[in-house]
Parts: sequence; structure tokens; C-alpha cells
Amino acid sequence: MRIRFLAVLMLAIPLLGGCAEAPDTSPSVEQSHFGVTPSGDSVAVFALQGADGMQMEAMTYGGIILSLEVPDGEGALEDVALGFDSLAAYTRDAYRSANPYFGAVIGRYGNRIDEGRFSVNGDTYTLATNNGPNHLHGGREGFDQVVWNAEPFHRADSVGLTLTHTSPDGHGGYPGRLDVTVTYTLAPGNELVIDYEATTTETTPVNLTQHSYFNLGGGDSESILDHRLKIHAEAYTPVDSTLIPIGEYRPVQDTPFDFTSFTPIGERIGAENRQIGIAGGYDHNFVLAREDSDSLRMAAEVYDPESGRLMTVRTTEPGLQFYSGNFLDGSFTSKSGAPYRQHAGFALETQHFPDSPNQADFPSTLLRPNETYRSRTVYGFSTPDSLNTGP
Repeated sequence: MRIRFLAVLMLAIPLLGGCAEAPDTSPSVEQSHFGVTPSGDSVAVFALQGADGMQMEAMTYGGIILSLEVPDGEGALEDVALGFDSLAAYTRDAYRSANPYFGAVIGRYGNRIDEGRFSVNGDTYTLATNNGPNHLHGGREGFDQVVWNAEPFHRADSVGLTLTHTSPDGHGGYPGRLDVTVTYTLAPGNELVIDYEATTTETTPVNLTQHSYFNLGGGDSESILDHRLKIHAEAYTPVDSTLIPIGEYRPVQDTPFDFTSFTPIGERIGAENRQIGIAGGYDHNFVLAREDSDSLRMAAEVYDPESGRLMTVRTTEPGLQFYSGNFLDGSFTSKSGAPYRQHAGFALETQHFPDSPNQADFPSTLLRPNETYRSRTVYGFSTPDSLNTGP
């Protein structure tokens, strides 16, 4: 983790006879000031350390995960999350106009809504369009740009952060006041557990997710194309030229979208395939196998053969958006100043499907008064001694 967190730990190490004791690796959480937004809101950052070594920093602006350090096969911690080291980098106009949503909480609706329009109970609602003709990730003022209320917690074997936000009735064009809680927990076994809850005063679509980009090589590893990916899905939802689903489930078998066994991300990313061409790589929703809609199930696994890190994704959601960092172009720089070029990171966003409010055959995203939206996703990190990942 960055110097700020290390400094906190070093101050806690007593000196005996000129030699420092090993730092305490028990679960801990520290809060510090991170800066002030252009509108004058103070932003806090929370540094969390898990029981098994994982370390994370998250800030109240956007609920953004700033860094996530996990061990490699030799036990060395490295930051596997893309992002910046200052608040100003996240709030500057250049970032917002080409927003990659590094590490942010996404809402009210993750992914795209066709032409920013949907109907509920016979009433049509119009949202801001911020991605060509479409509404993306909550529009121009989504949850990634608000300052959340935050309460850290510290239990016997875990630490975490509870974020809350109230989205007013009509904000962004959505009906109803939406009260949202997002909880990050560093759990034993180097797991990051993300819980989402929401209630509404009017029937409204809700689709919350987390938009961290990962590179399991850590540091300034330039590409994720050699990472091996396995997605537990036998179908995906193909898209039109504006990345809106066309309304069908298409089998992945015998296509570049077949990740049912471990496959290098870059192996077929340049294939002559219309769907690959539309997105410039992968930016598609995968249809996850569903046994029980309330239970966690494996959605994806990613292995980096260089570092030995394995990341697993389990979720209660029916879909997974795999994004291969196609639109990163070197205009944003990392925490050490290196450019984030195309395919510098990947995102695996657990979700309901894009444009579900306009797709009758997709799982519904409507939340009604007196109901509670609940969703859970678990990102796990390990370094297995052996793994059958194929060639």
C-alpha cells in the first residue's frame, strides 16, 4: 500500500534496543484526510488491513477503491487495482469527460440503458445520455461522483467500511428516493466481500456494481493479455453498434467468447468477429449459471502465471460484464506515473443485464417500495501451488 498507510503502521512499531519488532498484521483500519472536491466537500480515505495480509484503501468520493494489495506466489504484496494517488486526478475535467470509473461504486444503474429511456407502470422516464446515444453507469452524475457517508468497523477477524448515500427522487431522471448502503469487508482468506442494499419510495430500476480494474501482475504491469480467464457462463448477450444488447442469449461455444476453460485473454481478442469488432475487444455481459438467485456461485477465475496470483469472483448476480480495458489509451497515468495503455487492466462487473428495463426477457431490475435490493459479490485472492489452466 502507499506511503501514507505504511507511515501509520511504522509509527505503531515500538523500538527495543534499536531494532523494530515486526509490524502487527492483525485486522486494522485507519482514517485520514484525502482532500477536498471542487465543490468544497471533504473526502476521507480509509486504509484497511485484513487478517491474512490483504490491504485496501478506499475513499468516500465515489466509494472508490484506491488500492488493493495482495500477496504473490513469494508472499510479496503488490497493488493489483488500477487508479490514481490523488483526489484531484479523479475530479479533474479530463477524467470526468472520458471517465473509466476506476474503482468506483456504480449506480443507480450499472451499464447501459438504450437512449436513456425506460417505462415503469405506463410512465416513461428520460435519463441523461453520456455514452453516445445511451445512458451509462448512472449518467453524468452517477454514484461514482458523490461523497458517501462512511463508517469503518473492526471485528475479531475482519475489517470493513460501510458507505451510505441517499439519491433524491428524480435525481438523474430516476423515479423515487433511493437509500443505498454498500459495505466493503476484508474477510479471512484474503477475500474482499462487497454487499449492496437499497430501498426506494417508488418503483425504479436498480443495478449496482463495483468498477475496479485489476492487473494481477501488480505494480505497473503493462498488459493483462497473458492472464488466463475462466468465466462460468455458456452464453452471452450480443450487442448492437452502440453496445446495447440486441435481446438474445448467444452460446459462447466455438466463438471468441468461450472462456469455459482457462484461456489467455489476448488469445482471441483480435479475432475477426463482429462482436469483438464492435467493442474493440471484450465489453460484454455473460449469462451466469443460476441455481439459487440468493446464493453465491462462482462467476469467474483469473490467473496470472507470472505472479502466481489467482482471483476468483463469486456473486449472487445473474450477469458478469467482462471488460478488457479496450478504451484505455495512455492518457491517464498510474500511481507511479506510468501511462495506462490499452488492456492495462480488466474489469469483471457483477450485475443484472444491460438495458434490462427495456428487455422483457432479461431478469428484472425493478425495485418496488417495501422491498429491499440485496446483492453480494466476493473477490478472492490466492496463490495456488498448482492450477490446470491449459496452455
